[in-house]
Amino acid sequence: MDIIYNITDNILLLANAMSFYILLGLLIAGVLKQLIPDDFISSHLGKNKTSSVIKATILGIPMPVCSCSVIPLAKSLQKEGANKGAVQSFLISTPITGADSIMATYSFFGWVFTAYRVATSVIIAIIAGLLQNWSDDKENKVIEKEDASCSHCCCDGEDKEIKSNKFSIKKSLEYAYVTLFKDIYFSLFIGLIIGGLFTTFLPKELLAPLFEYQFLTYIAVLIIAMPLYVCATASLPIAGAFLLSGMSGGGAFVFLSAGPATNSITMGVVASMFGKKSLFIYLGTISVLSVIFGYVFDMFFSDLEVFNLATHNEELSIIDISSTTIMFGLIAFYIMRRILKKNN
Repeated sequence: MDIIYNITDNILLLANAMSFYILLGLLIAGVLKQLIPDDFISSHLGKNKTSSVIKATILGIPMPVCSCSVIPLAKSLQKEGANKGAVQSFLISTPITGADSIMATYSFFGWVFTAYRVATSVIIAIIAGLLQNWSDDKENKVIEKEDASCSHCCCDGEDKEIKSNKFSIKKSLEYAYVTLFKDIYFSLFIGLIIGGLFTTFLPKELLAPLFEYQFLTYIAVLIIAMPLYVCATASLPIAGAFLLSGMSGGGAFVFLSAGPATNSITMGVVASMFGKKSLFIYLGTISVLSVIFGYVFDMFFSDLEVFNLATHNEELSIIDISSTTIMFGLIAFYIMRRILKKNN
């Protein structure tokens, strides 16, 4: 019973630290969805390979999509004529720089770590896209532009543009807590469980020898993070558990930088869309730059206290408790809905 209590307590500890910021971030994403046209990205992607990569990365920052829903959106960009580099840049930067991900990162690690994570993800995305397009320089045209009338969302784009002209609080809430939360709830739930298990069972003494060697830590984290299908937001409790076990901030950064963009599903999509060569460039760039930026973080910010759950737990407020209750209520609702759907 003591073990179950400890696991539950650690899960709640992680949830209390992030629930308010996840709910707030989702609300911001829902509002942005009403304010930003559906063709915001595709309409700004020019034919120039360099500028399109930069635009796809920068313009992807305010897009309210998570690691799960970014894949169909990336496919639509491909159909609308975006080059390989632009699509890959969009796949890397957008989930990490979403409102929910930024707010949740801040809840755990503070503004310095959050700003560093966002800035470096933009750099990694741009470099990956430029390298991809540079490798394809001999090709005159990577993808032929398809008929725009039947592109993203199966001919319902017109309706969406008309609807987006009028702001709706109801639609903002629906997109935030139905569409987006439904995409991340299961990964978030699994992430909290894994984080709770890691915090409970991973003794610092056992991992200390590994954490003493920075690059060995980075490589081990990459091996764990790459195939793991966890959204950018849901990966935060796992990174928090690593830090509680004695991992450096740079090691946690590598996990948060490489994980969301390199899960097994995304790798399969990149390979099927662009081929094995493109997948190699995609994975290689993310891996190498994540390790480099993780090392830089440890070099310059090693004394920074990026994670302090104990303090947060002592200052637990009614807002934290309410947010956690709402978040778990939504998770329970969608899990029950999923079970009922399977049984019918």
